[in-house]
Amino acid sequence: MQALRSELAQQHSALGLIGAENPAELARCSRDFFEYSPVLVPLLEGRLAQLVARPTTTAEVMAVAGACARHGVPLTCRGAGTGNYGQCVPLSGGVVLDLSALNRLRQLDPISGVIEVEAGALMGDLERDLAPAGRALRLMPSTVRSATIGGFIAGGSGGIGSLRWGFLRDPGNLLGLEVVTVEPEPRLLRLDAAGSEALNHAYGSNGILTALRLPSCDAIDWVQIVVGFGDWEQALAAAQLLLRSALELNSLCVLEDEAAAAMPWPAGCSDPVGEHRLLLLAAPAALETLPGLMQSLGGQLLWQEPQSTSKGIPLRELGWNHTTLHWRSQQKRETWTYLQLLLPQPEGPCLAALRHRWGEALVWHLEGVRNQGAGRLAALPLVHWQGREQLEQLIADCRELGAFLFNPHVLSVEDGGLGVVDADQVAAKAAYDPAGLLNPGKLRGWLERG
Repeated sequence: MQALRSELAQQHSALGLIGAENPAELARCSRDFFEYSPVLVPLLEGRLAQLVARPTTTAEVMAVAGACARHGVPLTCRGAGTGNYGQCVPLSGGVVLDLSALNRLRQLDPISGVIEVEAGALMGDLERDLAPAGRALRLMPSTVRSATIGGFIAGGSGGIGSLRWGFLRDPGNLLGLEVVTVEPEPRLLRLDAAGSEALNHAYGSNGILTALRLPSCDAIDWVQIVVGFGDWEQALAAAQLLLRSALELNSLCVLEDEAAAAMPWPAGCSDPVGEHRLLLLAAPAALETLPGLMQSLGGQLLWQEPQSTSKGIPLRELGWNHTTLHWRSQQKRETWTYLQLLLPQPEGPCLAALRHRWGEALVWHLEGVRNQGAGRLAALPLVHWQGREQLEQLIADCRELGAFLFNPHVLSVEDGGLGVVDADQVAAKAAYDPAGLLNPGKLRGWLERG
Protein backbone atom coordinates (compact mmCIF):
# COMPACT_ATOMS: atom_id res chain seq x y z
CA MET A 1 0.00 0.00 0.00
CA GLN A 2 2.85 2.38 0.80
CA ALA A 3 4.38 1.79 -2.62
CA LEU A 4 1.05 2.52 -4.30
CA ARG A 5 0.57 5.69 -2.27
CA SER A 6 4.08 6.91 -3.05
CA GLU A 7 3.55 6.30 -6.76
CA LEU A 8 0.27 8.24 -6.81
CA ALA A 9 1.57 11.08 -4.61
CA GLN A 10 4.59 11.65 -6.83
CA GLN A 11 2.65 11.68 -10.10
CA HIS A 12 -0.72 13.17 -9.04
CA SER A 13 -0.35 15.60 -6.16
CA ALA A 14 -3.96 16.85 -6.57
CA LEU A 15 -5.48 13.52 -5.53
CA GLY A 16 -5.79 14.56 -1.89
CA LEU A 17 -4.77 11.16 -0.56
CA ILE A 18 -5.96 10.32 2.96
CA GLY A 19 -4.52 7.50 5.03
CA ALA A 20 -3.91 6.46 8.61
CA GLU A 21 -2.84 10.00 9.53
CA ASN A 22 -6.55 10.97 9.40
CA PRO A 23 -8.44 8.04 10.95
CA ALA A 24 -11.74 9.93 11.33
CA GLU A 25 -11.95 10.78 7.62
CA LEU A 26 -10.76 7.31 6.67
CA ALA A 27 -13.58 5.82 8.74
CA ARG A 28 -16.19 8.23 7.31
CA CYS A 29 -15.25 7.35 3.74
CA SER A 30 -15.45 3.62 4.52
CA ARG A 31 -19.13 3.45 5.49
CA ASP A 32 -22.68 4.30 4.51
CA PHE A 33 -26.01 3.92 6.35
CA PHE A 34 -25.79 0.13 6.76
CA GLU A 35 -26.75 0.54 10.43
CA TYR A 36 -30.39 0.46 9.22
CA SER A 37 -29.85 -3.31 9.20
CA PRO A 38 -28.99 -5.12 12.45
CA VAL A 39 -27.89 -8.02 10.26
CA LEU A 40 -25.29 -5.97 8.39
CA VAL A 41 -23.86 -4.09 11.38
CA PRO A 42 -21.71 -6.96 12.72
CA LEU A 43 -20.58 -7.81 9.19
CA LEU A 44 -19.53 -4.28 8.22
CA GLU A 45 -18.67 -2.39 11.39
CA GLY A 46 -14.97 -1.64 11.48
CA ARG A 47 -14.28 -2.40 7.82
CA LEU A 48 -11.78 0.24 6.70
CA ALA A 49 -9.88 1.26 3.63
CA GLN A 50 -6.17 1.97 4.01
CA LEU A 51 -6.27 4.91 1.60
CA VAL A 52 -8.83 7.36 0.18
CA ALA A 53 -8.23 9.05 -3.18
CA ARG A 54 -10.28 12.01 -4.46
CA PRO A 55 -9.72 12.47 -8.20
CA THR A 56 -10.96 15.59 -9.99
CA THR A 57 -10.48 14.33 -13.57
CA THR A 58 -10.93 11.08 -15.47
CA ALA A 59 -7.16 11.03 -16.00
CA GLU A 60 -6.68 10.88 -12.22
CA VAL A 61 -9.31 8.12 -11.97
CA MET A 62 -7.34 6.16 -14.55
CA ALA A 63 -4.13 6.72 -12.60
CA VAL A 64 -5.65 5.27 -9.43
CA ALA A 65 -7.22 2.35 -11.32
CA GLY A 66 -3.93 1.52 -13.00
CA ALA A 67 -1.93 1.73 -9.80
CA CYS A 68 -4.38 -0.56 -7.99
CA ALA A 69 -4.23 -3.07 -10.85
CA ARG A 70 -0.43 -3.09 -10.93
CA HIS A 71 -0.13 -3.48 -7.14
CA GLY A 72 -3.09 -5.88 -6.76
CA VAL A 73 -4.91 -3.56 -4.33
CA PRO A 74 -8.73 -3.70 -3.90
CA LEU A 75 -10.60 -0.60 -5.05
CA THR A 76 -14.06 0.52 -3.89
CA CYS A 77 -15.90 3.48 -5.44
CA ARG A 78 -18.16 5.82 -3.47
CA GLY A 79 -20.20 8.95 -3.92
CA ALA A 80 -21.89 10.62 -0.95
CA GLY A 81 -22.38 7.37 0.99
CA THR A 82 -26.17 7.74 1.31
CA GLY A 83 -26.85 4.06 0.53
CA ASN A 84 -28.23 1.63 3.09
CA TYR A 85 -26.75 -1.77 2.23
CA GLY A 86 -23.01 -1.31 2.61
CA GLN A 87 -22.61 -0.90 -1.16
CA CYS A 88 -19.52 1.29 -0.73
CA VAL A 89 -18.02 -0.38 2.36
CA PRO A 90 -14.59 -1.85 1.49
CA LEU A 91 -14.87 -5.47 2.64
CA SER A 92 -11.24 -6.14 1.75
CA GLY A 93 -9.71 -2.79 2.65
CA GLY A 94 -7.52 -1.21 0.00
CA VAL A 95 -8.38 2.09 -1.68
CA VAL A 96 -11.67 3.98 -1.56
CA LEU A 97 -12.13 6.12 -4.66
CA ASP A 98 -14.27 9.14 -3.73
CA LEU A 99 -15.72 10.43 -7.01
CA SER A 100 -17.60 13.40 -5.56
CA ALA A 101 -15.21 15.95 -7.15
CA LEU A 102 -16.16 14.76 -10.65
CA ASN A 103 -19.34 16.82 -10.61
CA ARG A 104 -19.79 18.72 -13.88
CA LEU A 105 -22.90 18.76 -16.03
CA ARG A 106 -21.10 18.25 -19.32
CA GLN A 107 -24.00 18.58 -21.73
CA LEU A 108 -27.75 19.19 -21.97
CA ASP A 109 -29.21 18.55 -25.40
CA PRO A 110 -31.77 21.34 -25.94
CA ILE A 111 -33.92 19.21 -28.26
CA SER A 112 -33.95 15.74 -26.66
CA GLY A 113 -33.28 16.82 -23.08
CA VAL A 114 -30.60 14.12 -22.79
CA ILE A 115 -27.88 15.05 -20.31
CA GLU A 116 -24.31 13.91 -19.82
CA VAL A 117 -23.14 14.40 -16.25
CA GLU A 118 -20.16 13.30 -14.22
CA ALA A 119 -20.76 10.62 -11.64
CA GLY A 120 -20.00 12.71 -8.55
CA ALA A 121 -22.55 15.46 -9.24
CA LEU A 122 -24.95 15.97 -6.35
CA MET A 123 -28.48 15.33 -7.55
CA GLY A 124 -29.77 18.43 -5.78
CA ASP A 125 -27.21 20.57 -7.66
CA LEU A 126 -28.09 18.83 -10.91
CA GLU A 127 -31.77 19.53 -10.30
CA ARG A 128 -30.98 23.25 -9.95
CA ASP A 129 -28.75 23.20 -13.04
CA LEU A 130 -31.55 21.75 -15.17
CA ALA A 131 -34.28 24.09 -13.92
CA PRO A 132 -33.43 27.14 -16.09
CA ALA A 133 -33.91 24.96 -19.18
CA GLY A 134 -37.28 23.72 -17.91
CA ARG A 135 -35.94 20.19 -17.40
CA ALA A 136 -35.84 17.84 -14.43
CA LEU A 137 -34.51 14.44 -13.40
CA ARG A 138 -36.89 11.56 -13.95
CA LEU A 139 -35.94 9.53 -10.89
CA MET A 140 -34.40 10.49 -7.58
CA PRO A 141 -34.04 9.08 -4.07
CA SER A 142 -35.48 10.84 -1.04
CA THR A 143 -31.84 11.78 -0.33
CA VAL A 144 -31.80 13.85 -3.54
CA ARG A 145 -30.26 16.87 -1.80
CA SER A 146 -27.15 14.90 -0.76
CA ALA A 147 -26.84 11.84 -3.04
CA THR A 148 -24.60 11.71 -6.12
CA ILE A 149 -26.00 10.68 -9.49
CA GLY A 150 -23.35 7.99 -9.98
CA GLY A 151 -24.03 6.51 -6.56
CA PHE A 152 -27.76 6.45 -7.30
CA ILE A 153 -27.27 4.55 -10.57
CA ALA A 154 -24.72 2.17 -9.05
CA GLY A 155 -26.55 1.48 -5.79
CA GLY A 156 -30.16 2.63 -6.09
CA SER A 157 -33.20 1.10 -7.74
CA GLY A 158 -36.01 3.67 -7.72
CA GLY A 159 -37.65 6.39 -5.69
CA ILE A 160 -39.46 9.64 -6.38
CA GLY A 161 -40.62 9.48 -9.98
CA SER A 162 -40.93 5.67 -10.00
CA LEU A 163 -44.69 6.11 -10.16
CA ARG A 164 -44.20 7.63 -13.63
CA TRP A 165 -40.93 6.16 -14.89
CA GLY A 166 -40.56 2.79 -13.17
CA PHE A 167 -37.21 1.57 -11.84
CA LEU A 168 -33.65 2.53 -12.77
CA ARG A 169 -33.05 -0.73 -14.62
CA ASP A 170 -36.13 -0.31 -16.83
CA PRO A 171 -35.13 0.31 -20.47
CA GLY A 172 -34.78 4.00 -21.27
CA ASN A 173 -33.74 5.26 -17.83
CA LEU A 174 -29.99 4.90 -18.48
CA LEU A 175 -28.77 5.81 -21.95
CA GLY A 176 -25.04 5.37 -21.61
CA LEU A 177 -21.98 5.33 -19.38
CA GLU A 178 -18.38 6.47 -19.42
CA VAL A 179 -16.37 3.78 -17.66
CA VAL A 180 -12.78 3.34 -16.53
CA THR A 181 -11.45 -0.23 -16.44
CA VAL A 182 -9.22 -1.58 -13.66
CA GLU A 183 -6.19 -2.87 -15.57
CA PRO A 184 -2.46 -2.07 -15.52
CA GLU A 185 -3.20 0.20 -18.50
CA PRO A 186 -6.79 1.34 -17.87
CA ARG A 187 -9.18 2.05 -20.73
CA LEU A 188 -11.73 4.87 -20.87
CA LEU A 189 -14.82 3.44 -22.53
CA ARG A 190 -18.10 4.93 -23.71
CA LEU A 191 -20.93 2.41 -23.50
CA ASP A 192 -24.34 2.73 -25.13
CA ALA A 193 -27.60 1.86 -23.38
CA ALA A 194 -27.30 -1.86 -24.09
CA GLY A 195 -23.68 -1.99 -22.98
CA SER A 196 -24.50 -0.08 -19.79
CA GLU A 197 -27.20 -2.45 -18.54
CA ALA A 198 -24.77 -4.77 -16.76
CA LEU A 199 -23.25 -1.87 -14.77
CA ASN A 200 -26.60 -0.42 -13.69
CA HIS A 201 -27.19 -1.23 -10.00
CA ALA A 202 -24.02 -3.30 -9.72
CA TYR A 203 -22.53 -1.49 -6.66
CA GLY A 204 -19.54 -0.36 -8.74
CA SER A 205 -18.32 -3.95 -8.78
CA ASN A 206 -17.69 -4.26 -12.53
CA GLY A 207 -16.49 -0.88 -13.73
CA ILE A 208 -15.73 2.65 -12.49
CA LEU A 209 -18.54 4.98 -13.58
CA THR A 210 -17.13 8.44 -14.37
CA ALA A 211 -20.03 9.92 -16.36
CA LEU A 212 -23.61 9.05 -17.28
CA ARG A 213 -26.02 9.83 -20.11
CA LEU A 214 -29.59 10.13 -18.85
CA PRO A 215 -32.95 11.32 -20.14
CA SER A 216 -34.53 14.31 -18.44
CA CYS A 217 -38.20 15.25 -18.42
CA ASP A 218 -40.24 18.45 -18.49
CA ALA A 219 -40.01 20.25 -15.16
CA ILE A 220 -43.30 20.49 -13.26
CA ASP A 221 -43.83 22.51 -10.10
CA TRP A 222 -45.38 19.61 -8.23
CA VAL A 223 -48.03 20.40 -5.68
CA GLN A 224 -47.44 18.71 -2.32
CA ILE A 225 -50.69 17.28 -0.97
CA VAL A 226 -51.48 15.58 2.35
CA VAL A 227 -54.76 13.71 2.77
CA GLY A 228 -55.91 12.30 6.10
CA PHE A 229 -57.95 9.11 6.62
CA GLY A 230 -59.47 7.79 9.83
CA ASP A 231 -59.67 4.26 8.40
CA TRP A 232 -56.70 2.29 7.00
CA GLU A 233 -58.80 0.41 4.44
CA GLN A 234 -60.06 3.71 3.04
CA ALA A 235 -56.50 5.03 2.73
CA LEU A 236 -55.47 1.84 0.93
CA ALA A 237 -58.47 2.03 -1.40
CA ALA A 238 -57.66 5.65 -2.25
CA ALA A 239 -54.07 4.73 -3.12
CA GLN A 240 -55.25 1.83 -5.29
CA LEU A 241 -57.70 4.07 -7.15
CA LEU A 242 -55.09 6.76 -7.77
CA LEU A 243 -52.74 4.16 -9.27
CA ARG A 244 -55.43 3.45 -11.89
CA SER A 245 -56.40 7.07 -12.46
CA ALA A 246 -55.40 9.49 -15.24
CA LEU A 247 -54.15 12.04 -12.72
CA GLU A 248 -50.53 13.11 -13.21
CA LEU A 249 -48.68 12.13 -10.06
CA ASN A 250 -44.95 11.94 -9.38
CA SER A 251 -45.14 10.30 -5.96
CA LEU A 252 -47.70 8.50 -3.82
CA CYS A 253 -46.91 7.48 -0.25
CA VAL A 254 -49.22 5.96 2.40
CA LEU A 255 -48.23 6.13 6.07
CA GLU A 256 -50.01 4.22 8.81
CA ASP A 257 -51.00 6.46 11.74
CA GLU A 258 -48.02 5.50 13.92
CA ALA A 259 -45.55 6.26 11.13
CA ALA A 260 -47.31 9.52 10.29
CA ALA A 261 -47.06 10.65 13.91
CA ALA A 262 -43.25 10.32 13.80
CA MET A 263 -42.69 12.48 10.70
CA PRO A 264 -41.43 16.12 10.79
CA TRP A 265 -44.21 17.69 8.72
CA PRO A 266 -43.59 20.75 6.52
CA ALA A 267 -44.36 24.21 7.87
CA GLY A 268 -48.10 24.80 7.84
CA CYS A 269 -49.02 21.12 7.81
CA SER A 270 -50.48 20.08 11.16
CA ASP A 271 -49.24 17.04 13.04
CA PRO A 272 -51.58 14.05 12.68
CA VAL A 273 -53.95 13.03 15.44
CA GLY A 274 -54.56 9.30 15.09
CA GLU A 275 -54.94 9.43 11.31
CA HIS A 276 -53.37 7.63 8.39
CA ARG A 277 -51.91 9.89 5.75
CA LEU A 278 -51.65 9.83 1.98
CA LEU A 279 -48.81 11.99 0.61
CA LEU A 280 -48.91 13.04 -3.04
CA LEU A 281 -46.84 15.05 -5.48
CA ALA A 282 -49.42 16.05 -8.08
CA ALA A 283 -49.42 18.19 -11.21
CA PRO A 284 -51.41 21.44 -10.76
CA ALA A 285 -54.16 20.19 -13.10
CA ALA A 286 -54.88 17.32 -10.70
CA LEU A 287 -56.29 19.81 -8.20
CA GLU A 288 -59.42 20.04 -10.34
CA THR A 289 -60.26 16.48 -9.33
CA LEU A 290 -58.31 15.39 -6.26
CA PRO A 291 -60.13 17.12 -3.37
CA GLY A 292 -63.57 15.84 -4.35
CA LEU A 293 -62.26 12.41 -5.21
CA MET A 294 -60.50 12.04 -1.87
CA GLN A 295 -63.56 13.23 0.02
CA SER A 296 -65.73 10.66 -1.76
CA LEU A 297 -63.35 7.96 -0.52
CA GLY A 298 -63.43 9.10 3.11
CA GLY A 299 -60.33 11.33 3.04
CA GLN A 300 -59.83 14.95 3.96
CA LEU A 301 -57.38 17.20 2.17
CA LEU A 302 -55.32 18.61 5.03
CA TRP A 303 -52.60 20.62 3.31
CA GLN A 304 -51.33 21.60 -0.10
CA GLU A 305 -48.41 23.75 -1.20
CA PRO A 306 -46.35 23.99 -4.40
CA GLN A 307 -43.00 22.32 -3.88
CA SER A 308 -41.21 25.48 -5.06
CA THR A 309 -42.68 27.73 -2.36
CA SER A 310 -43.21 25.53 0.71
CA LYS A 311 -41.16 26.10 3.83
CA GLY A 312 -39.24 23.59 5.89
CA ILE A 313 -38.71 19.98 4.94
CA PRO A 314 -40.14 19.05 1.52
CA LEU A 315 -42.81 16.36 1.43
CA ARG A 316 -40.60 14.10 -0.72
CA GLU A 317 -38.28 13.73 2.27
CA LEU A 318 -40.97 11.98 4.29
CA GLY A 319 -41.20 9.00 1.93
CA TRP A 320 -39.05 6.15 0.70
CA ASN A 321 -36.18 5.47 3.10
CA HIS A 322 -36.46 8.88 4.72
CA THR A 323 -39.53 7.40 6.43
CA THR A 324 -37.23 4.82 8.01
CA LEU A 325 -34.73 7.53 8.93
CA HIS A 326 -37.32 9.70 10.69
CA TRP A 327 -38.93 6.74 12.44
CA ARG A 328 -35.61 5.48 13.78
CA SER A 329 -34.76 8.98 15.02
CA GLN A 330 -37.89 8.82 17.21
CA GLN A 331 -37.33 5.28 18.48
CA LYS A 332 -34.50 3.24 19.93
CA ARG A 333 -32.68 2.88 16.63
CA GLU A 334 -31.26 -0.56 17.31
CA THR A 335 -34.78 -1.95 17.85
CA TRP A 336 -36.22 -1.01 14.42
CA THR A 337 -35.31 -1.90 10.88
CA TYR A 338 -37.25 -2.30 7.62
CA LEU A 339 -38.01 -4.43 4.57
CA GLN A 340 -38.63 -3.67 0.88
CA LEU A 341 -41.48 -5.50 -0.86
CA LEU A 342 -43.41 -5.35 -4.10
CA LEU A 343 -46.88 -6.34 -2.93
CA PRO A 344 -49.09 -8.85 -4.76
CA GLN A 345 -52.33 -7.60 -6.27
CA PRO A 346 -54.81 -7.06 -4.75
CA GLU A 347 -52.71 -5.82 -1.86
CA GLY A 348 -55.30 -6.00 0.90
CA PRO A 349 -55.16 -9.75 1.69
CA CYS A 350 -51.36 -9.78 1.98
CA LEU A 351 -51.33 -6.71 4.22
CA ALA A 352 -54.13 -8.09 6.39
CA ALA A 353 -52.46 -11.47 6.78
CA LEU A 354 -49.13 -9.91 7.79
CA ARG A 355 -50.90 -7.61 10.21
CA HIS A 356 -52.67 -10.62 11.75
CA ARG A 357 -49.43 -12.62 12.10
CA TRP A 358 -47.11 -9.84 13.23
CA GLY A 359 -49.32 -7.20 14.84
CA GLU A 360 -47.43 -4.24 16.29
CA ALA A 361 -44.09 -5.56 15.03
CA LEU A 362 -44.96 -4.01 11.63
CA VAL A 363 -45.84 -0.37 10.93
CA TRP A 364 -46.97 0.12 7.34
CA HIS A 365 -45.43 2.48 4.80
CA LEU A 366 -46.45 2.05 1.13
CA GLU A 367 -45.12 3.68 -2.05
CA GLY A 368 -46.67 3.82 -5.51
CA VAL A 369 -44.48 2.54 -8.36
CA ARG A 370 -44.78 1.61 -12.01
CA ASN A 371 -43.83 -1.99 -12.66
CA GLN A 372 -43.95 -3.52 -16.15
CA GLY A 373 -46.17 -0.67 -17.29
CA ALA A 374 -48.75 -0.88 -14.49
CA GLY A 375 -49.26 0.96 -11.22
CA ARG A 376 -48.32 -1.12 -8.19
CA LEU A 377 -47.82 -0.65 -4.47
CA ALA A 378 -44.43 -1.32 -2.92
CA ALA A 379 -44.02 -1.53 0.85
CA LEU A 380 -41.18 -0.42 3.07
CA PRO A 381 -42.65 -1.53 6.41
CA LEU A 382 -40.96 -0.50 9.64
CA VAL A 383 -40.02 -3.71 11.41
CA HIS A 384 -39.51 -4.18 15.13
CA TRP A 385 -36.20 -6.04 15.44
CA GLN A 386 -36.61 -9.20 17.48
CA GLY A 387 -33.61 -11.11 16.19
CA ARG A 388 -32.37 -12.80 13.04
CA GLU A 389 -34.67 -15.81 13.34
CA GLN A 390 -37.80 -13.65 13.55
CA LEU A 391 -36.67 -11.54 10.58
CA GLU A 392 -36.15 -14.66 8.48
CA GLN A 393 -39.62 -15.88 9.43
CA LEU A 394 -41.14 -12.53 8.45
CA ILE A 395 -39.33 -12.68 5.09
CA ALA A 396 -40.65 -16.22 4.56
CA ASP A 397 -44.19 -15.10 5.41
CA CYS A 398 -43.98 -12.22 2.93
CA ARG A 399 -42.86 -14.56 0.16
CA GLU A 400 -45.50 -17.14 1.04
CA LEU A 401 -48.17 -14.44 0.65
CA GLY A 402 -46.92 -13.51 -2.82
CA ALA A 403 -44.77 -10.45 -2.07
CA PHE A 404 -41.53 -10.02 -4.00
CA LEU A 405 -38.69 -9.13 -1.65
CA PHE A 406 -35.77 -6.75 -2.27
CA ASN A 407 -33.75 -7.75 0.78
CA PRO A 408 -31.86 -4.87 2.47
CA HIS A 409 -30.13 -7.24 4.91
CA VAL A 410 -27.66 -8.88 2.50
CA LEU A 411 -24.31 -7.86 1.05
CA SER A 412 -24.41 -9.01 -2.55
CA VAL A 413 -25.90 -7.31 -5.60
CA GLU A 414 -27.89 -10.41 -6.50
CA ASP A 415 -29.38 -11.20 -3.09
CA GLY A 416 -30.53 -7.61 -2.62
CA GLY A 417 -32.29 -7.71 -5.99
CA LEU A 418 -33.75 -10.50 -8.09
CA GLY A 419 -31.90 -13.19 -6.13
CA VAL A 420 -30.31 -14.80 -9.19
CA VAL A 421 -26.88 -14.39 -10.78
CA ASP A 422 -26.84 -12.03 -13.76
CA ALA A 423 -24.39 -13.53 -16.25
CA ASP A 424 -24.01 -10.17 -18.01
CA GLN A 425 -22.83 -8.52 -14.78
CA VAL A 426 -20.23 -11.24 -14.29
CA ALA A 427 -19.11 -10.98 -17.93
CA ALA A 428 -18.74 -7.21 -17.58
CA LYS A 429 -16.55 -7.69 -14.50
CA ALA A 430 -14.36 -10.13 -16.43
CA ALA A 431 -14.01 -7.58 -19.23
CA TYR A 432 -13.49 -4.41 -17.19
CA ASP A 433 -12.01 -5.72 -13.91
CA PRO A 434 -10.26 -8.97 -14.85
CA ALA A 435 -8.36 -9.28 -11.55
CA GLY A 436 -11.57 -8.86 -9.51
CA LEU A 437 -10.29 -5.84 -7.57
CA LEU A 438 -13.44 -3.68 -7.72
CA ASN A 439 -15.58 -3.80 -4.57
CA PRO A 440 -14.65 -7.46 -3.91
CA GLY A 441 -17.21 -9.60 -2.10
CA LYS A 442 -20.30 -7.81 -3.46
CA LEU A 443 -20.94 -9.68 -6.75
CA ARG A 444 -21.92 -13.23 -5.84
CA GLY A 445 -21.78 -14.43 -9.44
CA TRP A 446 -18.07 -13.55 -9.57
CA LEU A 447 -17.36 -15.45 -6.36
CA GLU A 448 -19.27 -18.51 -7.57
CA ARG A 449 -17.93 -18.66 -11.12
CA GLY A 450 -16.46 -21.98 -12.15
